[in-house]
Amino acid sequence: MIESPSLKTTTTKPPKSTAFLLLFTILDTTWRAFVPPISGVFVGIYLDKLFNMVPLFTSVLIISGFVVSLVLIILQIRRLK
Repeated sequence: MIESPSLKTTTTKPPKSTAFLLLFTILDTTWRAFVPPISGVFVGIYLDKLFNMVPLFTSVLIISGFVVSLVLIILQIRRLK
């Protein structure tokens, strides 16, 4: 009796390179650092124009954006450890 080779194929994922992981971490940190404060600027300007106020909302939302960025980056660092 002739045995046929198994038709099962196994796929192995190639290991992720260090450069890819570093690039991904840099991009992940970048959006965490810049998106909340920039969003705070645009939303704050919109709210200041909507309510016809001095840049009160813009100032508050920029500061809030920096705090959110700091918290997001701290959480990312804890996750990487």
